[in-house]
Amino acid sequence: MLFFETYSTELKITGIVILVLFIIRYLVHVTVTKIGKKSGINDARIRLIRRYITATLLLIALVIEAFVFGAQFHDLAVVFSSVFAVLGIALFAIWSILSNVTSGIIMFFNFPYKVGDKIEIHDKDFPIKAIIEDIRAFQLILRLDNGDLVTYPNNLMLQKGVTLIEKDAIDEGSDAI
Repeated sequence: MLFFETYSTELKITGIVILVLFIIRYLVHVTVTKIGKKSGINDARIRLIRRYITATLLLIALVIEAFVFGAQFHDLAVVFSSVFAVLGIALFAIWSILSNVTSGIIMFFNFPYKVGDKIEIHDKDFPIKAIIEDIRAFQLILRLDNGDLVTYPNNLMLQKGVTLIEKDAIDEGSDAI
């Protein structure tokens, strides 16, 4: 009982913060779902982007709550600088994974090709003509004309020239495969 009396103001502010962040999360999820459905993006990619948004809002909530319960900026600065130093070293080793995830997020909002489209990737060393079977967080799954599956990193999709050969080619090509 003493806990509730001591921290009554902080608990009220916490309730307000949680309510506001849930409302923001709901509105952003609805917006992302509408954008995804309008663009013809499959449900798995929509759910993935919604998870990223939820994780980001959770981190924002934790920072706000630290301030609500009396943490000072310099205290958080020390914690964050230490965490980011460790993460920076670890993430430097896996920068390509982060690059692919970031590219996957960019491709969710601005990618002219959809699952089922036949595309040609203009790569000097390894040109590819294939049908997009799936678009995931790290890579695209492409089916070649001979039936082989190829995974192609998202970050390379944004770096290479790509030509749309045929829209919705998976419907016609699925009988042949």
